[in-house]
Amino acid sequence: MKVLRALLAALALALAVVALLWVTGVLRIEMGNADSRPRGTAYDIEALKRRDDVNVLFILTDTLRAHRLHSYGYERETSPTFDYMASTGVRFSRQLAQSSWTKCSMASLWTGLYPQRTGVLRSSHGAPEEAVMPAEILRDAGFRTAGVWRNGWVAPNFGFAQGFEFYERPIPRGRPRHLRAENPHVKLEGTDLDALEASKEFLRIHGDERWFLYVHLMDIHQYLYDPSSALFGTTYSDIYDNSIHRTDGIIGQLLTHLVDEGLLEKTLIVMASDHGEAFGERGLEGHAREVFRESTEVPFILGFPFRLDPGAVVETRTRNVDIWPTVLDLLGLPALPDADGRSLAPEIFAAATGKSMEDDLVAVSHLDRGWGRMDSPSRPAIAVTLGPYRFVLQIGTGEPGDPEIESLFDASADPLERRNVITDHPELAADLRALADEYLDSPDPPWGAGPVEVEIDEMEANQLRALGYAIE
Repeated sequence: MKVLRALLAALALALAVVALLWVTGVLRIEMGNADSRPRGTAYDIEALKRRDDVNVLFILTDTLRAHRLHSYGYERETSPTFDYMASTGVRFSRQLAQSSWTKCSMASLWTGLYPQRTGVLRSSHGAPEEAVMPAEILRDAGFRTAGVWRNGWVAPNFGFAQGFEFYERPIPRGRPRHLRAENPHVKLEGTDLDALEASKEFLRIHGDERWFLYVHLMDIHQYLYDPSSALFGTTYSDIYDNSIHRTDGIIGQLLTHLVDEGLLEKTLIVMASDHGEAFGERGLEGHAREVFRESTEVPFILGFPFRLDPGAVVETRTRNVDIWPTVLDLLGLPALPDADGRSLAPEIFAAATGKSMEDDLVAVSHLDRGWGRMDSPSRPAIAVTLGPYRFVLQIGTGEPGDPEIESLFDASADPLERRNVITDHPELAADLRALADEYLDSPDPPWGAGPVEVEIDEMEANQLRALGYAIE
């Protein structure tokens, strides 16, 4: 009987370990020698454009704040998969999203244009057919193109399906009972495991061709986590960290699938986010409300078909509008037309060879704080960053209680950017205000003026409300 109990206990422990590994998706290439990629150098990065076998996997993790990843300096080990890819690839340490709201941010990310130029600033706005998207360029270059998305703000009717042969919201398979019980606040159907399965199905059918796969994950946005494998506490902020760890594991499962299928050694992996998340730093929580540090500083990691040893870090300021100019340049493909973003290939090569570059890039984030209410006036919030400084302009309506506010933060002396030092640097603030005004007077996009107006039906509105957005 004792032997039987011991065997049952050992079996229970083994099953628990298997369940934990399945939930967290611990990347096997981190734990042993299963990473099939050869070692590479900066010169192999430069040679990517001469290869004809490189696929592209673009993983967009919605609502992922850079400061909550271990590889970005966070004390908690929330992100073993992100950290492993950073340690064998290139990590961009100061990546700025162009908005704190998904649709505005993604329009800029896909087109390489700042929000003022895309014009996609409000809930009814969409990108027109004339806008050139990376999927169109990749499709025309012979890639099979697929998008798997779970956020309604990137739905096809807003113009984001352009260039994709397959662009689908994955079939929701429901959440296990224990996840439903522990996450009663989550109204969005399904989980990111549905996106994982849809991605695997695309690779099953087209994995032996040249492909581009975009996977947009949403569980962190929903704070979805599994209490049985939670590493951290139960506060609002702790649950966010637990959700990051869970999603990190799902990404680990996808990358491990690439290992199993022999695809990792011929895939360029792009890991990015559309915006961050606030936790009461300025009396604000969530996102899509302002453009301060906490909701606009995001991760960006490139993993190559080979391992860099050690991984490289780009320390200069970079932007989400730079992501696709960089990827297309690395692959030797045509550029996005008239983009505000630029290829970061020189920064990558410098970092991979131990050199440094000047940090003189001006970067902008933009949110129309009236984006969800069609009858409300425009209330732009503009952040302009230059070196360690961030100037934030909040333009009010002029009505009582809604004034115009200017702030200036110096991250070199105040890394969390909590102290407004505008009175200490009036000339610098004036210069950055002039840049903000210049930005608001940006030229039209390549396709001409204005976004398209998209009517949101009640079903779509309800799906967006399930994400926690107030749609009026």
